[in-house]
Amino acid sequence: MNRLVSRSALLSATRCFSRTSEVFGKQTCLIETHKKHGGKLVEFAGYDMPTQYADLSIKESTIHTRKHVSLFDVSHMLQTHITGKDRVAFIESLTTADVQGLQENSGTLSVFTNDKGGIKDDLIIMKTDKDFLFLVTNAGCIDKDLPYLLENAAAWRTKGKDVKIETLDNRGLVAVQGPEMAKVLQEGTEIDLSKLTFMKTIVGTVFGIEGCRVTRCGYTGEDGVEISVDPTKAEQLVERLLASQAGKVKLAGLGARDALRLEAGLCLYGSDIDENTTPIEAGLAFVVAKRRRETLDFPGAEKIVKQLKEKSWPKRRVGLIAPAGRCPRSHLPLIDPLDKCALGFVTSGCPSPTLGKNIAIAYVDKSHSKEGTKFIVDFGAKQAPVEVVKMPFVPTNYYTGKK
Repeated sequence: MNRLVSRSALLSATRCFSRTSEVFGKQTCLIETHKKHGGKLVEFAGYDMPTQYADLSIKESTIHTRKHVSLFDVSHMLQTHITGKDRVAFIESLTTADVQGLQENSGTLSVFTNDKGGIKDDLIIMKTDKDFLFLVTNAGCIDKDLPYLLENAAAWRTKGKDVKIETLDNRGLVAVQGPEMAKVLQEGTEIDLSKLTFMKTIVGTVFGIEGCRVTRCGYTGEDGVEISVDPTKAEQLVERLLASQAGKVKLAGLGARDALRLEAGLCLYGSDIDENTTPIEAGLAFVVAKRRRETLDFPGAEKIVKQLKEKSWPKRRVGLIAPAGRCPRSHLPLIDPLDKCALGFVTSGCPSPTLGKNIAIAYVDKSHSKEGTKFIVDFGAKQAPVEVVKMPFVPTNYYTGKK
């Protein structure tokens, strides 16, 4: 998901804007926290967001998250309630999810699709035990996601349907990620985290703050939660988490978040997935729920299901490791080392702090997507060898309740 900025844009912005006191756009409810702790601010999706903090480099912050626990401000993302008795049918008309089949207080990763089967955006949908669905959608796509939801809801109401969109403006959203998350959070909440498994959600009190929605999810590959919190209490929540003695808690920014999601093989919207890429080509067939493959009642369903049944998609998303040389970057072509033809292109890449190697995500011709296939990344004046490998690059540690 596009919960962060592309690495090339991030590094460019960091070079240009590194003064902690300067602001460039809108601020989340945690802006003073970022300044207090030496956050280096960059502009992303119209918001001033920290790329890193004074105490850790991006590499150090990435490794810290894998070993301990980090806090990320993701309050710039759009949080939405969908209400009305037709809310489930409504959201299913726009996405590939089987919301009807979800248990209460559980959720799923899904995608908005267009009529050609491309991905308009990816999102999290939570089916609560109250009278609403809880959605979290990407900050970089707010300008198209929100009008899309509002316009479709209005069209449904003209047909006598009961559905309404309510945005939770400026509400805090804090991602707590890493293997020490449960120890740190459990000391400050009555919620039994051993029963809150991956993609489950609950409302409770966290470190004395009532009404927090805690969802077991995240975009780092580690065990973690995202806490939706009253904006006036968000700073208090973060400071109490940082003061915990149950684990080593640090703030982390967009730089570490980008490296973590790439190591976990997770897509960045606008780079690894877009409106010209189907969920099948992106290796996201799991987001197309089994029942929805039969009902064919979401945008682009026929093309997507045809690709699934006939295994007919032309390109495939793969992982790459570069054993030496420069790190592959987005848009660079991949060349067949034998016939020198371009057979794909890189969409994301970075040095992996965890592995100590350069890694990347790319799209290649399906016929050349097997593990072990070798390509040459063409930088122009220089070239570097890469090899197709299985993703995730670093094993994921989502908490499912099973040992």
